[in-house]
Amino acid sequence: MAIHESERIKSVEEKSKTGQIWPDWHQQLKYFRPSNRLEAAWQLLNTMVPYFCLWYLMVRSIQLGYSYIWTLILALPAAAFLVRLFILFHDCVHGSFFKSKSANTFFGYFLGVLVFTSFEDWRFTHLRHHGTYANLDSRGFGDIWTMTLKEYENSSTMKQLRYRIYRNPIVLVGLGAIFNFLFYNRIPDLRVKRKERMGVTLTNLLILAVALSAARIIGWRAYLLIQLPVLWLAGGAGIWLFYVQHQFEGGYWARKNEWDPLRAAMEGSSFYNLPAVLRWLSGNIGYHHIHHLNPMIPNYHLKKCYDSVPELRAKAPLTIRKSIHCHRLKLWDEKLQKMVVFP
Repeated sequence: MAIHESERIKSVEEKSKTGQIWPDWHQQLKYFRPSNRLEAAWQLLNTMVPYFCLWYLMVRSIQLGYSYIWTLILALPAAAFLVRLFILFHDCVHGSFFKSKSANTFFGYFLGVLVFTSFEDWRFTHLRHHGTYANLDSRGFGDIWTMTLKEYENSSTMKQLRYRIYRNPIVLVGLGAIFNFLFYNRIPDLRVKRKERMGVTLTNLLILAVALSAARIIGWRAYLLIQLPVLWLAGGAGIWLFYVQHQFEGGYWARKNEWDPLRAAMEGSSFYNLPAVLRWLSGNIGYHHIHHLNPMIPNYHLKKCYDSVPELRAKAPLTIRKSIHCHRLKLWDEKLQKMVVFP
């Protein structure tokens, strides 16, 4: 969607600290920022209770000697609820889930253990992702490795091969799910400070304590037969959601001196138009253009915001059918200003 110059200079304008000029409708988004403690508590309840109930059923299916196929069938909805738990964790990272900072921190750590992700470390990289996404000169913070066509053509054969392997869906989504959540998240980002490193250590210890407790109660075999497929399925779905939110037909990338946060949000972030059930399970994260316009809007207000501000509905939706073809897009062509396939 093109952002026309006339839209930038409407009568009522808002300037950010960096001098960014926003259209007048952008101010309406602030009315959807206030957190609601009851809605947040209800989301925790309607997500964690089904998730733990599914865990109980999977444990019993193994203990009673049912075919492992039944356990895997139950792992599918359990993984879907784990994706939703990650979105609640994501809101805690932004400080938008609860009004209270201490509540966001507590549940951020608690949910972080369930989703195998450190609250402090992920907050460091994710908040920087919000300030650098779609900026070609500031890549590397919580994003999918993306090269420009020119960079790829000027790279060594070995680097091109590494990039091709990384961007292969089987590696990025399939193997990446296990690698990221089991191994990569266990090590703090090299750029973080002591607080984030301690957060990773604490999260790792809590995950180990949960695993040891579960193994003591149900046995290592049952724990691994349940935790691994659930984490793999949820991780794969999460990586795919993150992928299509910024890697889609057209899109937007720019060099630092030309980077526009309004265009980055409206053109560089997708509106993934999912069916109602999937939208609920993914915590409305499909309204990603709104999330990047104002990250302080909690997930339970995103749809209300979308329905209330007509300009947000002008964003062309990305359907599931269209999103399937996104895996073919590998490089950003700076001349054509769009994502392209490998040459």
